[in-house]
Amino acid sequence: MIQQDLDSLVPARDFSRRGFMRTSVGSGFAAAVLPVVAQTQVRTSADGLVAGEVTIPVGDFRMPAYRAAPAAKADAPLVLVVSEIFGVHEYIGDVARRLAHAGCFAVAPELFVRQGDAKSYREIARLMSEVIAKVPDAQVMQDLDACVAWARAQGADAARLGITGFCWGGRVTWLYAAHNPALKAGVAWYGRLSGQGSALAPKNPIDLVGAIKAPILGLYGGADAGIPVESVEQMRKALREAGNTASEIVLYPDAPHAFHADYRPSYRQAAAEDGWKRLQAWFARYLA
Repeated sequence: MIQQDLDSLVPARDFSRRGFMRTSVGSGFAAAVLPVVAQTQVRTSADGLVAGEVTIPVGDFRMPAYRAAPAAKADAPLVLVVSEIFGVHEYIGDVARRLAHAGCFAVAPELFVRQGDAKSYREIARLMSEVIAKVPDAQVMQDLDACVAWARAQGADAARLGITGFCWGGRVTWLYAAHNPALKAGVAWYGRLSGQGSALAPKNPIDLVGAIKAPILGLYGGADAGIPVESVEQMRKALREAGNTASEIVLYPDAPHAFHADYRPSYRQAAAEDGWKRLQAWFARYLA
């Protein structure tokens, strides 16, 4: 089921700085990540897909999201795509299209939109303090549940539910695996595993290992300055002690944080491509 359509990949466009700025969900780039390293960027076409911005009801709120799904395939397995702190920009939209070409119905919601426009911030410190730190975990879980309900109504097979996320979204992937018992599998890319809790984010993945029912594949960098190898090993141990033998953590010794982010200097092609192959195999196994 999960097979990357290499023919759908075309060279990155030569964006100007203005062209990188946000135009709609899933396009442009956040100001904080400019300038983008365009020569390494993977660019996936929307040919054969239904792709673009959608609006998802969450109670009375209307949440923007990017959806990509095969145009001629009913009942595709549903995969939620959870962004980095920069929101649903071009890279996250491209990941959704890659998943759609692999046969999945991918939904990437703008989970920060109530707190602010993550794409407009030029300083990461201000983005973290003024937007990201104000996003409650409980709100995120509710928003992801709403994405599942919406996608089911659009024809996705929500009984084959997966999730993947990057950085901030990697942590959310672990949390959602403890939140939603219907989840079948997840792939967490370099998401924080431990640390001090807060009123809005009271638990970290290592605190919830006993509640994680779905098999999670964790992909981490051994040279990640923000997620020390010690915390990765602690998570491995905690999973074993909780009896979660289905989950797996892969550590790429020389890879930094954000090694899959092909538009940033942190990109490491070998680790990124290996991780993507592992994601494909993981979803092929558990979402079949």
